[in-house]
Amino acid sequence: MRQEKEITIYDIAKQLDLSAATVSRALKDHPSINKHTKKKIAELAARLGYRSNTFASNLRQQKTNTIGVMLHELRSQFMTSVLAGIEKVTTEANYDLIIAHSSESAAKETANAVNLFHKRVDGVIASLAFDTANLDHFAPFEKKGIPVIFFDRVFEEADGAKVIINNRKAGYEATSHLIEQGCKRIAHITANLQRNVYAERLKGYQQALAKHGLKFSEKQVIVDDLSEEASIRSARKIMAMRPRPDGIFITNDFCAAVCIQVLKEAGIQIPEDIAIVGFNNDAICKIIEPKLSTINYPGIEIGEIVARNMINHLQGHSDINLTNTIIIKSELIVRASSLRKKK
Repeated sequence: MRQEKEITIYDIAKQLDLSAATVSRALKDHPSINKHTKKKIAELAARLGYRSNTFASNLRQQKTNTIGVMLHELRSQFMTSVLAGIEKVTTEANYDLIIAHSSESAAKETANAVNLFHKRVDGVIASLAFDTANLDHFAPFEKKGIPVIFFDRVFEEADGAKVIINNRKAGYEATSHLIEQGCKRIAHITANLQRNVYAERLKGYQQALAKHGLKFSEKQVIVDDLSEEASIRSARKIMAMRPRPDGIFITNDFCAAVCIQVLKEAGIQIPEDIAIVGFNNDAICKIIEPKLSTINYPGIEIGEIVARNMINHLQGHSDINLTNTIIIKSELIVRASSLRKKK
């Protein structure tokens, strides 16, 4: 099939006996062009199928009005809520998004970084994969002066802008709540401790045990990938522990919900036999029975904050190079899964 010729401003100008400069200004809604001329040009442009060549325009201006977003997963409600917050702010600022998904693979994350670099994105917002060991693949952005802001999963000791919660404090609060409910043998189900979020939540768990005079045992910490299959494995490991835990702090709500189902099917009562606290405050918390106590991790707000910092930097209103870590408030939400004592 023969491809039609792309319509240009010169074609529109020729048909209307106007200069190309007038057509260009009219299509950009420039105030120097009167409304009647703008209307006439817009109608003909629509009838001919004219498309603005923003790509060429952006290249001339050395920018693409595009921000790359690198996510480690797309299945969690937390991550989709962060993305919603990012999209809200960037859309209002007339920036497009290119979303790259690492599927928890450092190799794929590196390939995504190369791809976004060559697509000439104006900035990058990133959350790291399980097995990312360094930030070398972000070095080309730094050399070119392209801003990168990390959120959620970050290298906390690295320079650069980051948006996180106080994961250690959240882990401490979750574990302390279980202790206050009378739990003495508290297990912890978590993921790759190379990542800051899981390492810090573990430290908070350990601090709460020490604060209340309870002994920490590595045998009570289960590290897996938080998938459905891994969650089933974790629940079975809990049931095999002797003595069996009477409380569990689980670092992910989906994993917690799967564990609750497996434990209940085995005849274990929640929270009477085992009290449980999850993490994120996903929608599943209110669907599972009993409803799941959790740490509220405000995804939309995090997305809005990280995007607003990026846009303000790109528009020259602020400088993320002067920013290190932005800590967002989280909070414990108590529901039936952990509530052994009456409020």
